[in-house]
Amino acid sequence: MRKDPKRREPGRDAGGFVALPWTVPDCPAYQALTMHARALLLEIARQYVRDNNGRLLASRAYMAPRGWKSADMLTKAKRELLDGGFIFETVRGHRPHKASWYALTWQALDNHPGFDPGASAAFKRSAYLSGEPLPMPKPKPTREELYRKWDQPKTRALD
Repeated sequence: MRKDPKRREPGRDAGGFVALPWTVPDCPAYQALTMHARALLLEIARQYVRDNNGRLLASRAYMAPRGWKSADMLTKAKRELLDGGFIFETVRGHRPHKASWYALTWQALDNHPGFDPGASAAFKRSAYLSGEPLPMPKPKPTREELYRKWDQPKTRALD
């Protein structure tokens, strides 16, 4: 029995996919990211298609339907990704209705006339590889440490 060349068994599920080079999750900077920052990186990378690197969104309005309910958590995760060199801000957003645009640094930047002045020149490919891993966040003080701090007598500077 001969197989029809037009009908092939699919090797994967239909639809697009996120192309994440192994150098990204294997680098020390990625290992230092929180789980929220890693999740946000996948959400941003999910938007990338052939020619839109630099026009990716991470605004609260865009991410809320995808499960990001906390604006504070979203902001912290974005800051981690920017500081770690995984994403680059090509357009700075402002109120009332202008969202920031981002680019993945493991892909080439797709130039767009709407970028902020100097954004294309400042973009550094693979920026996540160039720096030291992000410092681990300072752990929150324990209750006992806070009590000791509060029990210390306060000293006032004499005028």
